Formats: sequence, structure tokens, C-alpha cells
Amino acid sequence: MITLLTAALTLSACTLARWYLERPGRRERSALGGRIKLTALWNRGAAFGLPLGREALMALSALVLGVTVLFRRRSPFGAGLVLGGGLSNLWERLRYGKVLDYLRFPAAPGKLKKYVYNLADLALFLGALWLALFPREK
Repeated sequence: MITLLTAALTLSACTLARWYLERPGRRERSALGGRIKLTALWNRGAAFGLPLGREALMALSALVLGVTVLFRRRSPFGAGLVLGGGLSNLWERLRYGKVLDYLRFPAAPGKLKKYVYNLADLALFLGALWLALFPREK
């Protein structure tokens, strides 16, 4: 139940962020003293702009879904973040053929400051980290 609730909340947050950023008249905004910038950009590739085709992205989505199912009992919260983030990105790819990225971290170290992410990407990353670091005892 925790996995499904977390996934639903993650998917809802991603949908609301996309809705807000797609409104007419949107423009770049800063938060936390310029440490976070909202810059809406459509991404046709995979993470970090990797040029993967639609079939490869669908296979990757299936792999993420499979891993989530396998590890949901080990860490329900982490699995929910991965599931919600993966479903959000998958839905955008199926519906639009691309993903809306909008979070940039100008103060991040190295090349990380030039990339633009979305909430789904962050949920996938944090969920995978949670799965690795906080397994539930059996």
C-alpha cells in the first residue's frame, strides 16, 4: 500500500508541475537564492540528453517497472518513488514523444549544473538511493 500511495503522490506532483509550467506566459524563475532555476525545456532523448530511440526507452521503462516490483517489499517507499517517477516520464513519452524538464541547479558541482531535470527524474534517483540505503528488515 505504501508503494502505491507514494507512486500516486509522485505522479500527481509531476503532473501538477508540468501543468503549471505549460501555462501560457511561463518564464524562468529562481528559488533558494538562485540555487534552483525553473527552466522549461522539452527533452526528446533520455537522461542527460542520451539519444536513445523509443524502443530502447520503452525497454528501460519495463526494466524499471520490473525492478520496482521485485524490491517493493524491501523498501516500499523507495519503490513507490521509482514507480511514480518512471510512470510520469513514461506517460509523457507516450503522450508527447518527449519529456518536459524544468529543474536546473546552477550551484551544482561540475557538469551537473548544466543539466535540466524534472521531478520524475529526482524521484527515480531518490527512490533508487532509498532502495539501496534503507532496506526494510524482514
